[in-house]
Amino acid sequence: MEWLTINEIAVAAMFATFIWMLFRGIPVAFALVGVSLVFVLIAEIGLDPYRRFWGEIMAFDRTGIDYRKLQALSGRIFGNTIKNPVLVALPMFIYMGLMLDQSGVAQRMMHAMQKLFGGLRGGLSLTVLLIGIILAASTGVIGASVTLLGVMALPAMMAQNYSKPIATGTIASAGTLGILIPPSIMLVIMSDQLAISLGDLFMGALFPGLILGALYIVFIVVYGFISPDAMPAPERSSRVGWSEVKEVLVAVVPPMFLILLVLGSIFVGLATPTEASGLGAFGATLLALFARKLNWKVFREVARSTLNTSGYIVGIFLAANFFAYVLRRYGGDEIVQELVLSAFDSPYWTVAFILFIVFCLGFLLDWIEITIIIMPLMLPIIQGLELAVPGYDQVRDPQVVWFAILVAVTLQTSFLTPPVGFALFYLKGVCPPGVSLSHIYRGIVPFVILQLIGLFIVFEFPQLTTWLPSVAYGN
Repeated sequence: MEWLTINEIAVAAMFATFIWMLFRGIPVAFALVGVSLVFVLIAEIGLDPYRRFWGEIMAFDRTGIDYRKLQALSGRIFGNTIKNPVLVALPMFIYMGLMLDQSGVAQRMMHAMQKLFGGLRGGLSLTVLLIGIILAASTGVIGASVTLLGVMALPAMMAQNYSKPIATGTIASAGTLGILIPPSIMLVIMSDQLAISLGDLFMGALFPGLILGALYIVFIVVYGFISPDAMPAPERSSRVGWSEVKEVLVAVVPPMFLILLVLGSIFVGLATPTEASGLGAFGATLLALFARKLNWKVFREVARSTLNTSGYIVGIFLAANFFAYVLRRYGGDEIVQELVLSAFDSPYWTVAFILFIVFCLGFLLDWIEITIIIMPLMLPIIQGLELAVPGYDQVRDPQVVWFAILVAVTLQTSFLTPPVGFALFYLKGVCPPGVSLSHIYRGIVPFVILQLIGLFIVFEFPQLTTWLPSVAYGN
């Protein structure tokens, strides 16, 4: 019988202890740092003096760290990570999304599209999905999108006797598209962790995000025919004329122009993603100004919320780097890589196994911890696999770009899967009386299945993630 080494047990214990602390209600950043400090103590004080006692049964390799050596970690994090110019885009995109929320763009789109589609069976659900796609491409902030859609659409859906599960599922899933459709703050962090072009990730995520949105829309249309009582048409509806179409265009053109400003500048090579984030923030401010929504109170609230959200992400970012550093000193990277590579001989089954692990971790962990801890561990594995991912001689590390988009689609499910699905709790916070968490849980099931279908499509057709970057940067 082959015994586990103490290092292998320690790596498993680190993950188990961290998850246990999360279920105890300890904040994520504190849990990550606390577990790391405890296991440094265990390594240097608790285990090594008893090495002779363990003998050959459970060999222990010294980690080579102690509390004094942890001082060098601050220089490593601030020198190589925090000073990365790509991360400057993070607060800019957050600011852009929050300012658009304050500018009333979404409210005008909801009012206009409701007139255009509200008379159709399932029209409100289609309206929510279309607005969700536009908000995703112009904000990228999940909390703002889900909350805004819930406040605007859910009361109208309840008044029209929509099924509670289908109403809440539509809103939650539409709001989570912002984590995938660029500009996405998750892709910004992935770019930093995988050392690949943020522009490649933005361009590579566009088609998969639109495919997911299309799957949602097709599902709503088909479900409306199969179960008409779940999404009834209104008893009274006025005819749609050119005035309604014009109102929709007036409401949709400003955010679409902002999308073209951000993504178009990246696509044609006029601006880097970091520079484009500044253009987006400036454009969102102008939209709020033209809508007469910009004042000192709004600006202060958006700036404060941007600081809070950015601080939350960076706090977890630093703590997760600390956790990953201690994990690697235990040999966790070699242990995890050996475990993954020994599972399957086929490189594609290996990728599928990694995605399955990420999907399961999404039930327990937030996307930030998974991105910062797991992605760097899997990067050498993906780079070493022989995967036929077309780069069209233009995309650097095409299989890494493909893998990153696959993980991004997989992590999108983490926003909808309990017990850590943040979109579910954002929505529950604005639900009217009578809508319970069980309604939300039942409502998200078909959309999670649709996300897995979308994941399979991207898995089978990797050119969906690499063709557009090759066109954007090949000219």
